[in-house]
Amino acid sequence: MKIILLKDVAKVGKAGDCVEVSDGYARNFMIPRHLAVEATPSNVRIWEQKKTAGAGKRTRAESEARALAEKLEGLSLVLSCPVGKGDKLFGSVNSKVISEELAKLGLEVDRRKILLEEPIKSVGTFVIPVKLHQEVVAHLRVEVTRG
Repeated sequence: MKIILLKDVAKVGKAGDCVEVSDGYARNFMIPRHLAVEATPSNVRIWEQKKTAGAGKRTRAESEARALAEKLEGLSLVLSCPVGKGDKLFGSVNSKVISEELAKLGLEVDRRKILLEEPIKSVGTFVIPVKLHQEVVAHLRVEVTRG
């Protein structure tokens, strides 16, 4: 039986693929769990329309991400924090703090997109990757100073 996958299924295919599976697997597992629909001509036509509409949204989102990446690449974020002995911070600078500082500058970046391996706990200059889109990664320069 030919089916159109609605979600990614391991060892079968990705969402949007039209694949051939056994009748029992499709009727008893895939279709009842809303993982797939039967590939009738009307379902294929509907899926093609959704795919073309989704392509426009993806290209628009990617272009917005590239514009934001250009702004972030040219930006150097300066954070002043209280410091103890040995240039160790009282507390730390994490992705939430960086996101809030960017929001003050008018740049909305979700904290989960800031790929900070571990919180910053010392004074210095750091380059932090920010994954804005599936294919767009910007590098933000963060300078932590004594404050």
